[in-house]
Amino acid sequence: MAADLPFWKTKTLTAMSRAEWESLCDGCGRCCLHKLRDEDTEELAWTEVACRLLDTTSCRCRDYDNRREHVPDCVKLTPKRLRGIDWLPPSCAYRLVAEGKDLPAWHPLVSGDAESVHRAGASVRGRAVPERQARDLEDHIVDWPGEWPRPASPRGKEK
Repeated sequence: MAADLPFWKTKTLTAMSRAEWESLCDGCGRCCLHKLRDEDTEELAWTEVACRLLDTTSCRCRDYDNRREHVPDCVKLTPKRLRGIDWLPPSCAYRLVAEGKDLPAWHPLVSGDAESVHRAGASVRGRAVPERQARDLEDHIVDWPGEWPRPASPRGKEK
């Protein structure tokens, strides 16, 4: 019976192969948006501003393998680091699997289609502001990256 289940339901994050781990990323790009943290309260604020390496159309890193050379504070997500991170979006597969939850129907591992995350309105496509076009991050604070994605309308536009 377990052989019929997908790997994310049968393996812990630490037991996954590198390929399985990488395939958990749905390509939404939400984790690549800048976030602000209040120094006094530690409160997190999401912005719509994308990291300079994020391709806002594909929602993938332009130089994933070498990203830390360009963006030294880019976080390399690992099972161990995941435990201390509070800024992953609620729909993030790494977060969901760590919490014992299933992946949403629009996740490419479930749907079999890399575009399903975009059609579902779960990605930053069409909503992210490139880093070089944003002057002050404080002017771009939004809530949607930290919320569960709302279903896209029939035409694929967010409601």
